[in-house]
Amino acid sequence: MDNNQLEVRLAQNEADIRAAQRLRYEVFVEEMGAHADAQSRKDRLESDAFDPYFDHLLLIDNAVGQVVGAYRLMREDMAANGIGFYGAQEYDFSKLAGRRALELGRSCVAKNYRGGLGMHLLWEGLGDYVNRHKIDILFGVASFRGTDPTPLLPALSYLHHHYLAPEDLRVRSKAYVPLNQLEADKVETKAALRHIPPLIKAYLRFGGFVGDGAFIDQEFNTLDVCLLMDTGRMVQRYKDFYARERS
Repeated sequence: MDNNQLEVRLAQNEADIRAAQRLRYEVFVEEMGAHADAQSRKDRLESDAFDPYFDHLLLIDNAVGQVVGAYRLMREDMAANGIGFYGAQEYDFSKLAGRRALELGRSCVAKNYRGGLGMHLLWEGLGDYVNRHKIDILFGVASFRGTDPTPLLPALSYLHHHYLAPEDLRVRSKAYVPLNQLEADKVETKAALRHIPPLIKAYLRFGGFVGDGAFIDQEFNTLDVCLLMDTGRMVQRYKDFYARERS
């Protein structure tokens, strides 16, 4: 790809948002098996009542004129003036009150753009947004595919033992599924890491933590954890990581 082929920007109009919703349908419904009602299947759009209250960060392939990556972004002031944070359906975020917080959600990249430049560009765009709005805390639910926690116990226990958030950030699941179901010495690291999705690994690499407990989302056919990051630490780790990738 040449330098002008991929572009990252915020959605500017309803057509941009619908393009993101179309990509989300392909990823979350067709790939991951999320529930979709008849109208959503007809329109091939994954949408909800929260969409109008979010900023939508887009990755666009200008060569084909398509949105090939997307993020939903909601600042604390947007949540307070709207319908609240999406993740508040799953987690108690009272510990984040008064913080300059940003909720991330519906992160997805089209199949042919994964594992390469596209995700880096989305993270750069996210970094610009964070700096512009002076965000202190990034957070959002991230998903394991499937709703049965049993095969995920090594991965969930590994997250608890190695990445549990500090007390002041330790938000708690409202329908509590404990992460800590295996003792630390019973967790085989390689097996655990095999089950942790790449996006969660990326957040952890950049300094992320997990909240207390998981949440089973039957509608999306996922088991969710809440990821939280202090942006000062995350941005520096990301800059170091990105510099290594470019060198």
